[in-house]
Amino acid sequence: MKKIILLLLALMLTACSFGAPSELDKNRQTWQDAGITHYRFSLHIGCFCAFRDQMPLTVEVQNGEIVSMTYADGTLVDKTDPNYETFSQHATIDRIFSELEAGLKGDADEVTVTYDSAHGFPSEIYFDYIKDAMDDELSLSVSNFEALK
Repeated sequence: MKKIILLLLALMLTACSFGAPSELDKNRQTWQDAGITHYRFSLHIGCFCAFRDQMPLTVEVQNGEIVSMTYADGTLVDKTDPNYETFSQHATIDRIFSELEAGLKGDADEVTVTYDSAHGFPSEIYFDYIKDAMDDELSLSVSNFEALK
C-alpha cells in the first residue's frame, strides 16, 4: 500500500511540473514568435570587473551571430580585445536567455529577472552565484532595443 501511495504522489508531482509554462518559457516563446533576426541593443554588464566604466556596449546581432560590439565611447570591440570572450557570452538575446535558464536551474543561488513587455526578452537580470560570497554577483541590462531590417 505504501508503494502505491508513493507512486501516486510521484505521479502527481510529475504532473504538476508539466503544467503551465514557466515565466521564462512564456517570454522565450514571445521572443521567438516575434521572429526578429536582426537587432541592436545596449548591454550593460554589471560586475566587479575592470571594464565596468566602459559600459554600456552597443551590440548588433543578425541571424543569431554578433555583427558588432562597441564600447560606450564608440570604440569597436574586436575579436582581439581581451574582453571580447566575456562580452560575447551575453551579446545575443538567445545567449541571455540561455544564461538565465542556467541560473534558474541552479547555477546561481539567487536570480531576479524582469522581461521586456513587448518582445519578451530579459531586460534586467541579477545573478548572485554564491549567496554568502562577495563580488560574485552579475547583472545584465538590455535597453534601447531596436529591430533592424
